[in-house]
Amino acid sequence: MSENDSCQKFVTRTSCPLCREELIISWQSDEIPYFGEVMYITASCSCSFRFADTLILTQKEPMRYELLVEGLEDLNSRVVRSTSGTIRIPELGIDVEPGSISESYITNIEGILDRILNVVITATKWCEDDEEKRLRGLEVQEVLKGAIEGQRSITVVIEDPFGNSAIISEKVKSSVLAPEEAGCLKTGMIVFDTNSSEMELDASDSEHSLTD
Repeated sequence: MSENDSCQKFVTRTSCPLCREELIISWQSDEIPYFGEVMYITASCSCSFRFADTLILTQKEPMRYELLVEGLEDLNSRVVRSTSGTIRIPELGIDVEPGSISESYITNIEGILDRILNVVITATKWCEDDEEKRLRGLEVQEVLKGAIEGQRSITVVIEDPFGNSAIISEKVKSSVLAPEEAGCLKTGMIVFDTNSSEMELDASDSEHSLTD
């Protein structure tokens, strides 16, 4: 793709899956340095339906990316998380799985940890009547805060059955998922029926940790 073509935009139209009114879908291409071409897809309706995704156009195989975060430099590693991406922190037993209301985003490792920390803080408040879960929640918070400050090592894993998510770092370990591994992952995708312009929605986002 040339520099002049790096931000091409166009729209398509279909029916909103909730209210059946016309839904305009915006598509915009972009080039991520050292990674490749991506396509941003967004749609919103006045009835409250929203959808956003980022497709990596240069990667189609189901992929797994693993990064050992050991310091402040690693926190700046770029992350592309599509609606089909599952994020894991193995040391803490945390899984963030996609669903129909999840949105794609481009951030860095620090942004990922901040998002997860906010969820853990909320979950810990919900467990105030269960002392064991409350203490476990506080323990997880301390580990995440230490990692965000560059004082604790932690592993961040992203798995995507469609290859549309990635961690971009010289240290990252990447591997192609086996078909059986990819088949066990949730997709969170909106599936377009080209014959009827209808859309099928997956289940909602779910986040699991040891405080569950």
